[in-house]
Amino acid sequence: MQTFGFIGLGIMGSAMAKNLLRGGFPVTIWNRSADKCAELVAMGAQQVPTPARVAAQCSITFAMLADPAAAEAVCFGHDGVLDGIGAGRGYVDMSTVDDGTAQRIATGIAARGGRYLEGPVSGSRKPAEDGSLIILAAGDRSLYDEALPGLEKMGKKILYLGEVGNGARMKLVVNMIMGGMMATFCEGLALGDKAGLQAGDILKVLAAGALANPMFQLKGSAIGQGNFAPAFPLKHMQKDLRLAVALGDRLDQPLASAATANEAFKRAKAAGLGDEDFCALIKTITT
Repeated sequence: MQTFGFIGLGIMGSAMAKNLLRGGFPVTIWNRSADKCAELVAMGAQQVPTPARVAAQCSITFAMLADPAAAEAVCFGHDGVLDGIGAGRGYVDMSTVDDGTAQRIATGIAARGGRYLEGPVSGSRKPAEDGSLIILAAGDRSLYDEALPGLEKMGKKILYLGEVGNGARMKLVVNMIMGGMMATFCEGLALGDKAGLQAGDILKVLAAGALANPMFQLKGSAIGQGNFAPAFPLKHMQKDLRLAVALGDRLDQPLASAATANEAFKRAKAAGLGDEDFCALIKTITT
């Protein structure tokens, strides 16, 4: 049986690693905050002291990290993945990063004899817990085929998108659209409130027509309940919007709406809402 490693046990990574364990796979784990490993160790995971040890012990190592800086630090840093990878072992980075970061990590892994696949995901806490993420894979095809049994425990749909960078670019496009939708949704709720309309009625109208989608219903309900527990932290949405706008700059593609949404999320992050769910944007729009 394949031996899987997992690096990064935040909201998403912890749930994803648990699904690998529930699938019966041996899993070796590392997290910067070691206390976050305890629950998975109780489920049967092996905890090791460095990312290098994970990569050295496992045929395939998955990673789910906060941002490009964290992804590069875990790969290139002291006792990082590069210090353990080699001999055909695989590294699947499922973090949301820009395409340049993905390509730098791919080059570093290949230089040590390893194989690289990017696999950013579309979905937040609940899909991660349910194993129903959408996985946007790109890179080494042989590694994709070998990692598929593990990916299938974490996702309901796994797409292979070709060369390294395509996964990152697809994820940024998807999250850019989602961030823009959330900004407009929050403004619509705020405008409706000031116009004397009930939020529940707005949600019913949206659900009945062409604008119906799970995000509006789920986040509309959470906003109504004042529940901003992070399924997808606001700071991560702002990071993804920033990366999408930067990609647009590089490709000479105007992204006026995305840039405006990014500024709205920057304002909310500056107001101290970064660790709350991204629908907490409503708090700065209604003030």
